[in-house]
Amino acid sequence: MPNAPRVSIFRRMTHSAVHSDTTPLIVNGEERLVPSGSTLGDLLRSLALDPRMIVVEHNRTILRERSAYDALVLEAGDTLEIVHFVGGG
Repeated sequence: MPNAPRVSIFRRMTHSAVHSDTTPLIVNGEERLVPSGSTLGDLLRSLALDPRMIVVEHNRTILRERSAYDALVLEAGDTLEIVHFVGGG
């Protein structure tokens, strides 16, 4: 039909869809947005977490080298589990 409205299966791209200033992550099961280019160290500082008192699992891999946290750039879709050490007896 020549006068029927055209339907597209593609979503129209907007400026925000092409370039975003944030990166979506999953942190302890919840979605969180961080500034694009953020490192794991940046995220931990923004959460006021002491790297010596936590264990971090990044995309199902336990990170053992805490000195590398500032070099690990977070990417869209990364999954992080952050666990605090708890003392007691």
